[in-house]
Amino acid sequence: MTETHPAVPRAGVALTAIGVAVIRAAESARPDRLYDDPFARLFVDAARRAYDHVDRGAERWARLEQVAEMFFEGRTVGVRLVDDRVAEAIEQGIRQIVLIGAGLDTRAFRMPLPADVRVFEIDLPELFAFKEPVLAAAQAVPRCERVVLATDLREDWAKLLGEYGFRPELPTHWVDEGVLGYLTHEYALHVVTTLTELSAPGSRFGVSRFAVDENARPYAELKRLVRGDEGVDRRTGLGADARTWLDEHGWRTEFHSWDDMVAAFGRPVALHDPEIGVVVAVREP
Repeated sequence: MTETHPAVPRAGVALTAIGVAVIRAAESARPDRLYDDPFARLFVDAARRAYDHVDRGAERWARLEQVAEMFFEGRTVGVRLVDDRVAEAIEQGIRQIVLIGAGLDTRAFRMPLPADVRVFEIDLPELFAFKEPVLAAAQAVPRCERVVLATDLREDWAKLLGEYGFRPELPTHWVDEGVLGYLTHEYALHVVTTLTELSAPGSRFGVSRFAVDENARPYAELKRLVRGDEGVDRRTGLGADARTWLDEHGWRTEFHSWDDMVAAFGRPVALHDPEIGVVVAVREP
């Protein structure tokens, strides 16, 4: 019998989801792990097998693992921080979570979410074409209601969200783990404008504020991996004025420095820059 392989992403922003799965699998294998994601290893193994059957697959996989290792320390702590924000939202009574650019996220499966929570995952069709078969083969069962929206954030995802049961009158916890940084500034702003329109009072959203040296090797390698060796530079993400925009559009914001947030984890990730961190926004009445 011929072995079949899921259609693994090999280019574009969807490829970064594989890299993050590599990071989560490595963290989950540590005795001092910050979280446990048993599904990450399933994604990594499935992707690795699929790469064995494509042109220059071994070389491409080696590059992906190399970039994942460069970003491991900071990115894995970032996963834990998002876990904590999701848990806080649940404790405050929020029962609607939307993952913007969900990637290979498995929080609906691995976190102890109440059964009445609805998790909406938005990402590209090619991402779910890989993700769903792997989860199905593992007979993975989510702990709460999970809704998959295979669409591009540059399209009318709000309409699709409504068709799949999203309720704008309920407070929502919006999760972005970096996808806005891959969108042009215009599209990133459109996404945030849209989620603002869909956010009932009490909704939560977090925007990272960080300093990136585009010429540093990790970021240069990531850029080449995602955009190709001939990638074109362009203005992306929300920009430095994101907090001002949120304050002016009905959000109450607080800034949490990165060093303060990670201090308890005992990992070598302190940046010693008080301007780097997360802007936590809560939708006002």
